[in-house]
Amino acid sequence: MFRRHNVAARIFDRQISTVAPGTSVHHTRRFYENLVPNCTIYEVECPDHLYRKITEDGQYLICFSRNHQDLIVYRPTWLSYSCKEECNTNDLPQKAKRFESFFSQLYCVSLASSNELICKDFFLYMESNQFGLFATSTTQNHDAPVGGAVQGVPSIEKITFHLLRLEDGVVLDQKCFHNDFINLAHNMGVFLYDDLLAIVSIRYQTIHILQIRDFGNLVDIRAIGTFCREDDELFLNSSTQSMLSHEKGKLHQLPENPVENGLHQSEPSSDYCFLSGIKQRLLSFIFRGIWNEEPDQALRVQSLKKKFYFHFQDYVDLVIWKVQFLDRHHLLIKFGSVDGGVSRNADQHPAFFAVYNMETTEIAAFYQNTADELYLLFEQFCDHFHATARNSLYLNFISSHSNNMHAREQLRSAKNKASSSLQFVKKMLVSLPFSCQSQSPSPYFDQSLFRFDEKLISATDRHRQSTDHPIKFILRRPPNTLKFKIKTGQDW
Repeated sequence: MFRRHNVAARIFDRQISTVAPGTSVHHTRRFYENLVPNCTIYEVECPDHLYRKITEDGQYLICFSRNHQDLIVYRPTWLSYSCKEECNTNDLPQKAKRFESFFSQLYCVSLASSNELICKDFFLYMESNQFGLFATSTTQNHDAPVGGAVQGVPSIEKITFHLLRLEDGVVLDQKCFHNDFINLAHNMGVFLYDDLLAIVSIRYQTIHILQIRDFGNLVDIRAIGTFCREDDELFLNSSTQSMLSHEKGKLHQLPENPVENGLHQSEPSSDYCFLSGIKQRLLSFIFRGIWNEEPDQALRVQSLKKKFYFHFQDYVDLVIWKVQFLDRHHLLIKFGSVDGGVSRNADQHPAFFAVYNMETTEIAAFYQNTADELYLLFEQFCDHFHATARNSLYLNFISSHSNNMHAREQLRSAKNKASSSLQFVKKMLVSLPFSCQSQSPSPYFDQSLFRFDEKLISATDRHRQSTDHPIKFILRRPPNTLKFKIKTGQDW
């Protein structure tokens, strides 16, 4: 049956019919097929700021000053002007070309100290409390002493995370890291899930888990890296003291002139070298996996030689690149070489993925970045890798190939065209773990509503080169007409 899809018909249909359970939001989003942008205002008088983003709930526009010292927050005023028919910029008053006609400034807060700068690519929004997390840092030092850190990783003298209440700009809490390296570009080194925050120290190979309390406090929960359990350090220190006492007791029992017996008395060394707790968990998981593959003892030994001992040093040299929450208890950890951890483009470096249970401190799974098994999980359950807050009203409606048939068809088409299945799998898995809040929940990126060229624009939060052609948004539903265009230049 033919159904009209104008706004009046949709409102009438909403009044007289009931949608299927669990589809009310998807049904409501269809209104955006009628509510589309159809006019662009050029040469708008804008303040000289660095514009970061509008929060997902549309409440705040986040900006930074050009000197990377101040945070400026605006409130969108939304609908300001209207046109009777086809909108033309000539029909609008002159003040419509002013930034202040669409946004009102709430406040300006100084975040960075004299030797720190605001990281313009970093911002996380806690929707439930309307908190914002920002970062400031000093410049990188590539010649800093290692001192227990990973060789080849630069050092930043001070990194500070600032938790703000966006409603009034009050700084609620701060968390500082000294002589460390955290990848702040595009939120890569930090992940927010509900009220839990994971911060990855690449330099010291530690995953810091913090909780954001309702009152705005950043509370340390655990640190995963050198130690996995809260009492691991206490246990190792007590064991070391016991061993030292035992060795000292042996020395006291030696003859008074030990040189005659060829013995040289010396203080026992306390510099015991241990692999980190997370690395020991990883190596034991790999070992047990290979051990259980072969029931025959002789074949088992040969398999361990080839798959474990031959690559032992490679596994030991792996460093943590990136982390994301899968849920409140599990982390997806990406391992790789040191060079890939500090590089902006790690696509060419080999990588591994591990699923870590924070409660049991066990590795639950381990994959290489060419594993078909992991790719199938990624293809069928992509939404599980986009871990979002349970009470989020917006981020749960991002199109992916596991919840949208059109995105799935695009993925399979690209897979069929790929010359190498191995390289295709590697290319698809390079995005894991996903950066936190890196995708826009805008209904105009809903692939069940509109079709558009993802090479020109997509839901992913990245800067793109402007094109010589307008970006077209075409209806998915019949009559499949062009609904609107985004013109990146004025010469049209």
